[in-house]
Amino acid sequence: MIVPTRRLALVALLVGVAVAFFPAPVNGGLLEKVLVLNAIVLAVAFADVAAAPKPSAIDVRREHPPVVGLGQTATVSWSVRNGAQRRAVVAVADGFRPSLTARNRRFRLRLSGGAVGHATTTICPTRRGRFEISEVVLRVEGPLGLAARQQRRSVPTVLHVHPKFHSREEAELRIRKARILDVGLRSARGVGGGTEFEQLREYTPDDEFRRVDWSASARAGRPIVRTYRPERHQSVMVLLDNGRLMAARTGGVPRLEHAMDAAIMLAVVSTRLGDRIGLVTFDQEVRSVLAPAGHRSQVGAMTAAMFDLEPVLAESNYRDAFGHTLARFRRRSLLVLLTDLSSNSISESLLPSLPLILRHHIVLVGAVRDPDVDAWARGAATDATDVHRRAAAVAAVDERDRRAAQLVALGATVIDAPPGRLAPRLADEYLRVKSSGRL
Repeated sequence: MIVPTRRLALVALLVGVAVAFFPAPVNGGLLEKVLVLNAIVLAVAFADVAAAPKPSAIDVRREHPPVVGLGQTATVSWSVRNGAQRRAVVAVADGFRPSLTARNRRFRLRLSGGAVGHATTTICPTRRGRFEISEVVLRVEGPLGLAARQQRRSVPTVLHVHPKFHSREEAELRIRKARILDVGLRSARGVGGGTEFEQLREYTPDDEFRRVDWSASARAGRPIVRTYRPERHQSVMVLLDNGRLMAARTGGVPRLEHAMDAAIMLAVVSTRLGDRIGLVTFDQEVRSVLAPAGHRSQVGAMTAAMFDLEPVLAESNYRDAFGHTLARFRRRSLLVLLTDLSSNSISESLLPSLPLILRHHIVLVGAVRDPDVDAWARGAATDATDVHRRAAAVAAVDERDRRAAQLVALGATVIDAPPGRLAPRLADEYLRVKSSGRL
């Protein structure tokens, strides 16, 4: 495909202006001059593009990291090789999605015969998911720059944009605290002790009297105590709701984003402490299942299983998800259900289904509260609009608290936290369950 350049349009404009300064009869002399000169310009443009290398002689390659975190900056580089023996002026336009927010997606290179040129730009994704970057538009200009050969080229690469891990620092704090408990020191909250036998050692004044091992003390002739550590190789299963409730925005992002952050934090903390964690994502049907594992790569595997999820605008099938989990994983585990409590479907679907998993597992339900609704419920009403809004907010908060109380009455633990606090509070509850030996 042959396309004109801006230089050709400028030359044609200058020709028209120049002709206008020469007097000519109105009966067609001026028009004839313009047509003749423009025909000459077009002939020169065609000769110019004929002298340009063919686009098929130009090789374009794109390189970028395979995985980028949401909101993080990454570098994209191109390498362009001129396979022809003639000099080439190459312009390339890449087909980035708008949500990748590329700083620049067009560049222009001058390459001698056989030379390789490079160009770079940065991207900062604003949406997570799987992005297939394929098409580039390639233009090879003639020596005079009046016209160019254009070709669409497929240069396929795949970019995975993973959810942002907002709670990374909170996760490191929990890991350090758990490790302090693991070596027998007293934490700031004074929780722990563990249930898995570690070793025998001599009694100190700070030890609990009930930890004394009388048989070992009799053999040694001095008081000996047993020390314990939190159990390892316990199982945690995250059940991530991908239904319509998780599409509502709280704190500026969908609830699903907060749930993903909590799931990643649980994965980091549990795997670093020697436990196993798995994942089930569901809405109307089970979307993905990741068996529990305790190696460090499990965090990446969980992220890869979640990163391209988009909430399905339909009610979630809790019974099907619970039944699938019970059929696949029978070992007693901590089941962490990440959902929301703001719909009547909780009473109609979740509450009747919850006893299925409460019989054999410890159930922890995590949800994100909307701080705006809480503020409206507590705020003062100064006009009719405020009165109606406050009444609706109070009703919504009361109904949400009632559903949470119903879940607790069935035997589940409920963490209903504002944005930014769900992941840390879930991790704290996981550590409490772990140290208490309930698993």
